[in-house]
Amino acid sequence: MTRLLSTRATKSTIRIWCIPAKKRRTALKGLPKTQAAYALTSQFTASNGSVLLLPARDGSLAGVLLGTGSSSDSFVAGVLPGRLPRGSYRFETLPDGISEGTMALAWLLGSYSFDRYKTKKKKSAVPRLVVSADTDAVEVQRIYDAAHLVRDLINTPANDMGPDELEAAARDLAASHGAKIKVIKGDALLKQNFPMIHAVGRASVREPRLIDISWGSEKNPRVSLVGKGVCFDTGGLNLKPGSSMSKMKKDMGGAAHVLGLASLIMSADLPVRLRVLVPAVENSIGGRAYRPGDVLPSRKGITVEIGNTDAEGRLVLADALVLADSESPDVLFNMATLTGAARVALGADLPPFYTTDDGFAAELSEQGRAVNDPVWRMPFWSNYRRLLDSKIADINHISSSRYAGSITAALFLKEFVESARLFAHFDVYAWTDRSSPGRPAGAEAQAIRAMYEVLKRRYPTG
Repeated sequence: MTRLLSTRATKSTIRIWCIPAKKRRTALKGLPKTQAAYALTSQFTASNGSVLLLPARDGSLAGVLLGTGSSSDSFVAGVLPGRLPRGSYRFETLPDGISEGTMALAWLLGSYSFDRYKTKKKKSAVPRLVVSADTDAVEVQRIYDAAHLVRDLINTPANDMGPDELEAAARDLAASHGAKIKVIKGDALLKQNFPMIHAVGRASVREPRLIDISWGSEKNPRVSLVGKGVCFDTGGLNLKPGSSMSKMKKDMGGAAHVLGLASLIMSADLPVRLRVLVPAVENSIGGRAYRPGDVLPSRKGITVEIGNTDAEGRLVLADALVLADSESPDVLFNMATLTGAARVALGADLPPFYTTDDGFAAELSEQGRAVNDPVWRMPFWSNYRRLLDSKIADINHISSSRYAGSITAALFLKEFVESARLFAHFDVYAWTDRSSPGRPAGAEAQAIRAMYEVLKRRYPTG
């Protein structure tokens, strides 16, 4: 992908001033007099994300004003790539409390576009940003590349992002970092005891599979990532209405997220033993589809009654979690676009996470705020476990209640984790319905930057 960061300024590099709304007149005094006068004449109010191009006497671009409003939006620089002409730019001033690295990341995130299916692509070059030597441009680019990977995978429609293509993406990632990968596919899932992954995916002409990536020294602490890879979810025999199916290409968002986080861990060379498990399936209808009321065996050995075939994600995750948990990992993260109930509770921008580790929860929340990647802790509320009771099996995989849907889904998954020292489950939306600075409408990476910050601190390099 195109590299938009540089550490070398030239005579033609254009300066950008960040102007807060409340201190607008004071901030404008720091500009050359003619440019300050132009800003006042143009009635530049410095509202958040507002941009004013400052002309030179010869009509060329002399500088840029970026309004930062009355509050500190750390991704405000994300508006600039789409508003500036081709060229090289650098920040002359920064908003209070926001680093150049954060501004650079916002710049890159705001430059993203998904034009794979456009027959007439825009030819305009994206402007480049020059950062100082004090900013770790390699780290900023690494974080953006992970977000880019997540966005591309999720934005790709299901006709081009089925289990085969998701496996290919995982193989590419593994190859680029020297990781090992193996895949258990089709009826081999039954032979190797992954019955629920097989059951969910068996109705599709695209064979279900379990993708298994491993990287790093066996001597290092074990970090395991499990991601839901439902490449399209029709709802199965509990067929979704059309309006609920329109975004179901993103139901492999959990898989995309763990691949993105894995790319960060491997490219940063964190001293961990990494394992990534992605159950990749398509939840289709057909003569081989699993049914409401069926009772499925699971890898753990307990039986699972099917309450609704549209709650398929937790089934494939459960088998994968048992495998991950068998190694007693130091960290086990599960990521999934799992429930609409999570969106009802917290909206699209704030993904809930579940853990019993209070210290980790506090650390993750703190780092999420620090890097503008917010998360919110929800409880493993044990009283709701009774909502998963089954009269004919060991457990029902979905509650019959209209309430606490995200919590009961998390409780179901927790049933399959016993040995991990730290377990956390993330119920992400993986999508932005409306563009905002640094977050174009469409697929979005959520929580992985916060998780990466925690892992960097727990397992520092060097």
